[in-house]
Amino acid sequence: MDERFTLDELKKEKPWLKRETLVFMSDFGLVDGAVSAMHGVADEVSQSLRLEDLTHDIPQFSIWEASYRLIQAMTYWAPGTVFISVVDPGVGSDRKSVAVLTASGHVVVTPDNGTLTHVAKEIGILERREISEAVNRLKNSQRSYTFHGRDVYAYTGARIAVGVITFEEVGPLLDGDVVKLHVEEARIEGDALIGSIDILDTRYGSLWTNIPDTLFAQFGAKHGDILHIEIKHDDMTVFGYDLAFCRNFTEVEKGEPLIYINSLLNVGIAINQGNFSERYRIGTGEGWSIAIRKSKRD
Repeated sequence: MDERFTLDELKKEKPWLKRETLVFMSDFGLVDGAVSAMHGVADEVSQSLRLEDLTHDIPQFSIWEASYRLIQAMTYWAPGTVFISVVDPGVGSDRKSVAVLTASGHVVVTPDNGTLTHVAKEIGILERREISEAVNRLKNSQRSYTFHGRDVYAYTGARIAVGVITFEEVGPLLDGDVVKLHVEEARIEGDALIGSIDILDTRYGSLWTNIPDTLFAQFGAKHGDILHIEIKHDDMTVFGYDLAFCRNFTEVEKGEPLIYINSLLNVGIAINQGNFSERYRIGTGEGWSIAIRKSKRD
């Protein structure tokens, strides 16, 4: 889906009142009752709510991965879906708790700590409101300072999703931009195609960059080409080898690395039946960059 709306259209249509769908994401895991507690709070607000989970396996405290996983899934959900994103290493501090209305017609309830970086960049945020905890907080939870996912976000998101409160009743409108992490812009610079290592295809250890296939084609890459890949963490080069650009993994031998276009139509780096990230100790997020050049190999 790739719909975009104006603020006036969204305020008039109020699509979240038609969906009554709440999608949760966190770094809590599923080994205890934290996720179930958030579901329970939402269910108490309204038993008509549809409660779903994006993932609860975000690496602990990884705001970058939370930002990416949110944008990865959000636009495949219909406008009006409300997302609860809780990766919050600063819980209880002075970081703001917000609800935002996106240009795609979704609502995200989250700490404003960088989690909205990719949403703001790829979709756009039309309005941001700070959650007024005096009214938008689970009853009798005021003495708790370390579980805003349950006490504030699940409660507020559920009330938005079923229309118990309007978006305006979330709290005061905030000026300025959301907190953003640094993203290396995908670009052609001289003889190099430059971008960031955004995320891993986690189970397989493949690297997913922010370089779209359209820019890759503009760079002149064609299937079968041998390209030189340089990956840096900050200013340190951690990988620098020639790889083949392939349509699929089996175009190289088992255990061999390759370049390909992933399911999001961005450039990826993988190993045929192996784990690229583990073998070469490559990470993701801020400070991880990739440069692609035409190989000088004869």
